[in-house]
Amino acid sequence: MTRYWAEHALLPTGLASSVSFEVAGGRFAAVTANSVHGDAIALPGVVLPGFADCHSHAFHRALRGRTHHGGGTFWTWREAMYAVAARLTPDSYLRLATAVYAEMALAGITSVGEFHYVHHQPDGRPYTDPNAMGEALAEAARRAGVRLTLLDTLYLSGGLSADGHLALSAEQRSFGDGTVERWASRLARLAPDATTRIGGAIHSVRAVPRVAMGDLVEVLRGRPLHVHLSEQPAENAACEAFYGCTPTRLLHDDGVLGPLTTAVHATHLTADDVALLGDSHTTGCFCPTTERDLADGIGPARALRDAGSPLSLGSDQHAVIDPFEEMRSLEGHERLTSLERGRFTPNDLLLAATAHRSIGWPDAGRLEAGARADFVAVRLDSPRTAGVDPGQIVHAATASDIDTVIRDGEEVVRGGRHRLGDVGRLLTEAIAPLWEGA
Repeated sequence: MTRYWAEHALLPTGLASSVSFEVAGGRFAAVTANSVHGDAIALPGVVLPGFADCHSHAFHRALRGRTHHGGGTFWTWREAMYAVAARLTPDSYLRLATAVYAEMALAGITSVGEFHYVHHQPDGRPYTDPNAMGEALAEAARRAGVRLTLLDTLYLSGGLSADGHLALSAEQRSFGDGTVERWASRLARLAPDATTRIGGAIHSVRAVPRVAMGDLVEVLRGRPLHVHLSEQPAENAACEAFYGCTPTRLLHDDGVLGPLTTAVHATHLTADDVALLGDSHTTGCFCPTTERDLADGIGPARALRDAGSPLSLGSDQHAVIDPFEEMRSLEGHERLTSLERGRFTPNDLLLAATAHRSIGWPDAGRLEAGARADFVAVRLDSPRTAGVDPGQIVHAATASDIDTVIRDGEEVVRGGRHRLGDVGRLLTEAIAPLWEGA
């Protein structure tokens, strides 16, 4: 049994003082407010639950700070993304993802949902181990000290037009398995472990023909299922032109929506789309810093929540890895569109940032007895947080203010330093080779 103590903590009942945490077997044995310090290990500042990054493309981190010349759109940004994907190997992806997940851990993230679609060699041929890339991601997460939900992604077509689905382009061949049956066969070879869950994803209605939806849903029954939804108006227009309905309506009619499903981005929705997602209790995963960076638009987060959809947050392309920034942006975008403040309370934002359930870890994200012992200590004496009401820390702190991160009772970050050492150096060493000769 290990005992920790914090002056402040945000418990499910709200802000509490003088809180002790007793940890045994990777779980909270007891969480007690108004307790004495005694010989407990002191945690600085205010303690929060570990964060969940529910939508990640780890290799996109290599694009940070390299796509801002010449303007453009999501579609022109995508060309740079394809170029990086073509340079990845299982070994280089292991190095990159280890560094990216370590950066996440420094930001207080204890679980990540990896929307994984770079499966094969650039020409589409499988590796000797068809899951070499997915296994690299799982090993990277273990090294970095975060739990992983591998959302292995079905990607069958290169796009959608009014005339139907397009063949994969040369740049997309590493993403595709050819048929839903071959994807399912490969998925079946992936095994969960103590820190890894296996789920799945529909890349989008552009990349997965409707005829494959039912089979995929059956394969993933009982497991997390994620899908990019209506990120761009062009997706909606193509779906309307070919299928005669919105992407949300298509997913609803084919049985994709539901409590185990997460709709990522959900940006360009109709009122009927919002109702379908809310009535089915499909989670809406917003990635505000990415949606802003790619000029995607602002999605109806408050409307979805009010309709019945739980909310989660992700860092997607990792233009920023900072759950505080994602939380503030979720509220800030609502303020810009509604001209009102306080669209989400600080507790609402924290619930979205700790939505581990949506990626298959329902016993994480709460500071209470029986839950996984994940917690994040945020300093209250930095230039950003000095003088802040601890109950409103989400509106002031940044990832740089995190002192300690513990996942399943295991210390991953202490004194603002990751157990792997210099994460900046790890990132530099992993990213630089991907741009050599580019």
